[in-house]
Amino acid sequence: MIKLLDYLKVAFKGICMGAADVIPGVSGGTIAFLMGIYKELIDSIKAIVPNFKLLLQGKVVLFWKEINGKFLLSLITGILISIFSLARLMTYLLHHHPIEIWAFFFGLILYSAFYILKGIDKWSLKNIISLVTGIVVAAYICLVSPSETPHDLWFIFVSGAIAICAMILPGISGSFILLLIGQYKYIMTAVTELNILILFTFACGAIIGILAFSHFLGWLMKKYYMMTIALLSGFMIGSLIKVWPWKELLPNGVDLPVSPWKYELLTGMSPQLMWAIVFALIGVACVFVIEYFAGKKRTS
Repeated sequence: MIKLLDYLKVAFKGICMGAADVIPGVSGGTIAFLMGIYKELIDSIKAIVPNFKLLLQGKVVLFWKEINGKFLLSLITGILISIFSLARLMTYLLHHHPIEIWAFFFGLILYSAFYILKGIDKWSLKNIISLVTGIVVAAYICLVSPSETPHDLWFIFVSGAIAICAMILPGISGSFILLLIGQYKYIMTAVTELNILILFTFACGAIIGILAFSHFLGWLMKKYYMMTIALLSGFMIGSLIKVWPWKELLPNGVDLPVSPWKYELLTGMSPQLMWAIVFALIGVACVFVIEYFAGKKRTS
């Protein structure tokens, strides 16, 4: 009974992680750290590849034990429950309240980038170059790539492989990666409509991605922590172009950020400036509260 209760607690923590991963700017990894399961999660993921030979030898029970299978199953179940529950809501909001929800994302990502930058205790030339590189690369991607990227299965697979790696990086979420590469709306819609082919392809990419890159990312964070943090912060700052609430759709399919007043002239619709400011501040407040409690967790 006690073990069942423990696994239910893990599932609840997975629900919290899933909620964070649906929203760009809030890191599921941060939630895992706040909930006290980050190290166990990373260790469990890293254990899969070295022990995979046990599975091939038919030693399923031993393999399950070595990878902490009950923990992973409980956590993943919670994450999936949350994602499938919230995807429909996010799809609805993006369609019916785009300015407010993009402003909310803007506030989330802006403060997340600021918070990550506070973790850089030494601004060496390498760190500055990493930050600027991240800003330039992300801004370039946002300005030249169309608002909707290809929905071919190979690109969905790659998107899953890239997005899942964000789970083990501090301060950056998988949904943020999807947003950056123009797949966020499409994947949320696929979740809402239960598009099995798309979801299966995305899941395969995610599994391959996290198994292939978990050790590399762990090494990168250990060896070049400050440079990596600066680069990630730069990505987030540069990607603010992508979540700017007011855009002009160009003939080549690229969304060009414009002022609220130009948006009103182009569309004849209200820019809802005050509501945008309110929702951006709500986004800032959400990350502030999460990081505040995460800070208390680190202190304790």
